Amino acid sequence: MQPQTTDTGSSGPVTGGERRGWQPYHTLWAVLLGGWLFSYADRAITGPVVTWLINNDIGLIGGSSHPHALGGLIGSLFFAGYMLTQYPGGYLGDRYGHRAMLAISLVWAGVTTVLTGLITGLIVFVALRVLTGLGEGVFYSNDRTLIAKHSPPGKVSLGMGVVITGLSLGLTIATIGAPYLLDWGVDSFGKEDGWRMPFLVLGGATLLFGFVMVPYLRRLGGPLKAGGPTLRLLGISALFCAAVMAVYLVADSAGLPTWGVAVAETVLALLLVGVIFARRGGQAGAIVRNRDAMLLSIAAVAILWNLWFFSFWSVSIVADAAHSSFAQAALVATFNAGAGVLGFPAGGLLSDWAKTRGWGRRPMLVWFTLIQGVLVLAFGAYLQMAGKPSLVVMSVMLFTASLFFNALQPMAHALVAEVVEEHQRGAAFGMWNLIGEIGAVISPALGGALFDAYGTWVGAIYIDGGLMIASAVIYLYVREQRTAPLAPA
Repeated sequence: MQPQTTDTGSSGPVTGGERRGWQPYHTLWAVLLGGWLFSYADRAITGPVVTWLINNDIGLIGGSSHPHALGGLIGSLFFAGYMLTQYPGGYLGDRYGHRAMLAISLVWAGVTTVLTGLITGLIVFVALRVLTGLGEGVFYSNDRTLIAKHSPPGKVSLGMGVVITGLSLGLTIATIGAPYLLDWGVDSFGKEDGWRMPFLVLGGATLLFGFVMVPYLRRLGGPLKAGGPTLRLLGISALFCAAVMAVYLVADSAGLPTWGVAVAETVLALLLVGVIFARRGGQAGAIVRNRDAMLLSIAAVAILWNLWFFSFWSVSIVADAAHSSFAQAALVATFNAGAGVLGFPAGGLLSDWAKTRGWGRRPMLVWFTLIQGVLVLAFGAYLQMAGKPSLVVMSVMLFTASLFFNALQPMAHALVAEVVEEHQRGAAFGMWNLIGEIGAVISPALGGALFDAYGTWVGAIYIDGGLMIASAVIYLYVREQRTAPLAPA
């Protein structure tokens, strides 16, 4: 048994008398924001590439009899892998150090994304997307934990909101850059292999950023000691990847519908993580027995469902509804992704503001979630009733709904940090994302299957909005600890 390690450094919490200007924790926020940007660009590029393959009838996916269902399944399998390492990633971070896990995750994402652009064959393509998800799955829980530890108490939610702005930037870069990268790929490799260029470019950029991030993390708290956790993560990932691919191949050969394969992968993920809980019963059991942590985790299913339904299919939703070009649809879809640049930090700032006044974070979280669900339902109703939806109206509706959606996320993250003990935060954030990823695993495949069956995205959009409203109801039962108002940092 190796001793538990912790991260220390000069960016520790500031409790009072903080000087004005740039602070060490601001540097931490900026570096972690970059990590989110590159890792999310790597994962989000799959959706636009799949849409391009379908529109151009490219053999990798476009030749399928149900291309949207197959494309959505690929996205779902990525998140099956991503889901599986949520809790192990948090546990390994609590044990070996959160900085080491962040470095491993980013380098891993860069390597597997580059390899995705080099391979040939659908099965290998799917396997590499699963492996990318397994590596990126450890980023979230360790990132949230470092922010909670190294930020002033009155700025924890703000820090989480600022950092996760990288998610929105990564989605925007992947969405708006896809047409140009694909055109470059066609010019360089030919039409059949043009899809490779986005993976090569974004994977290479992630590796370059990793070379910048790793030295900073060393300066933050000393040597990373990444050997032990890397070997542990490789062993876990080899097992999980084999299990995910086995379920995919067996279910596909049995003729199971794509949404059924996604459900089967979700069940597999929960069973495998259940084994981990049985072996690591102490800390995992403490999180499972924490009523408020589990309610927040269950409510996260709607958050991850919404995030990856729209992130994966937004270009296709716009293109199919308005009969627009791929480039026009990508531009409109960026309004959904880009709203996070404002929404994430604004939500964090509002959450901390409410907390400092003794109101708590939960009331604002409930209202923002409810409003977002209603706005999604309104977007679906507009698509259903409009003969030919306006690109301008769709842009405004996507931006508004996404603004509330992105703002509510740092509110939920800060609540997770506050309902558990400090030494349990890595495991708690891992649990939150683990359960929440059920939504990310099912929504791309189910959305694609519904479109292939009915020729419209409206039904899938209504399901999305309904889940967000149900999430708002769950938040009502979270017992937030009401303490004296925090002094502004």
